[in-house]
Amino acid sequence: MRAITQRTFGGPEVLVLGSAPVPEPLPTEVRVRVAAAGVNPVDWKTRSGAGMAKVFGEPPFTVGWDVAGTVDAVGPGVTRFAVGDRVFGMPWFPRQAGAYAEFVTAPSRHFAHRPAGLSEVAAAALPLAGLTAWQCLVDIAAVQPGQRVLVHAAAGGVGHLAVQIAKARGAHVIGTASSGKHDLLHDLGVDEAVDYRREAFERAVEPVDVVYDLIGGEVSLRSLDVLAPDGLMICLPSAAAADALAAARERGLRATGMLVEPDGDGLEDLARLVDQRNLRVVVAETFPLERASHAHRAGELGRTTGKLVLTT
Repeated sequence: MRAITQRTFGGPEVLVLGSAPVPEPLPTEVRVRVAAAGVNPVDWKTRSGAGMAKVFGEPPFTVGWDVAGTVDAVGPGVTRFAVGDRVFGMPWFPRQAGAYAEFVTAPSRHFAHRPAGLSEVAAAALPLAGLTAWQCLVDIAAVQPGQRVLVHAAAGGVGHLAVQIAKARGAHVIGTASSGKHDLLHDLGVDEAVDYRREAFERAVEPVDVVYDLIGGEVSLRSLDVLAPDGLMICLPSAAAADALAAARERGLRATGMLVEPDGDGLEDLARLVDQRNLRVVVAETFPLERASHAHRAGELGRTTGKLVLTT
C-alpha cells in the first residue's frame, strides 16, 4: 500500500510517499480502506519532534489519526461492523495509527458508522477535532442550557465544532476570531462574535461559565478575568497550560487541561448531531496523499478556517 513516511524529524519536506505492507486485523480489529485522512496540528508537531514524538519514539513512522473509509476486513470477535460498512474514527491516539496511508487497522470500537449526510472528506476532518470538543464541553464541562460559553479560535479546526456542540447543548456561545470569519461564526450559531484584533475580549465579554481556550499563553491568563467564580476554563494544548492552571489556582478558579482519547460512543454522538443538522464540518482545503507536505505547510501558517484533509 502507499503510505507517507518520514525517516527523520524535521520540516514538511521529511514527509515522503513510500510503500508498506497492508496490515492484517487482529481479533476485535477492523481494517479500513482509507478514503480520506484529516490533518491536525498534532500531526505536524509530531513530525517535527514535538507533539506525540515521545510516544512514537524515533522515526521511521507514519503520522495521522483521523480516518474515513470503508471496512475492508474484520478480525475475529468483531460484531459492530461488516465488510463494506462506511466508517470514520480516530484510532490508537496517542499511539501511532498511521492514518496517512491506504489502509489502517485498529480496534472496532475506535470507529463509528459514518452518517449519511457526511462525505468521506468531511468525515475524515471530524474525529480528532470533534472528539476533543465533545470530551471537553460535554464530558468535562457538562455544558447546560442557558450557560455562557466562550470559545477562543472559534473558526479553527476544533473551535468551529466546539461552538456548534455548545449551541446544541443550549448554551449562549461567544466566539473570538478575526472579523472576516464572523459571518461563518454566526452561520454556525454563535451568539456573540468578538474580533480579538480590534478589542480586548476581556473588556467586551460579560462573565462566562465555561472558557474553552484553544490558543494558550497570555490568552489563557486574560481569560481568567471573564470566568465566573464557579466557572471552568479548559486549556488546550494542555502541555502548554501550566502557567494558566497555576494562575487559576491562585485566584481560586477552576481550570484544567485535557488530552483526547479514542471514543466510539463519542463518535456516535457526533454522528447524531450531524444527522440532526446541528453539526457541520468546514473543510478549508484537500490535498492528495502524496502532497502531505503541502498540507502541513498550509496548516503551520495558522490561518486555516476549519480543517485540512488528505485524500488517497
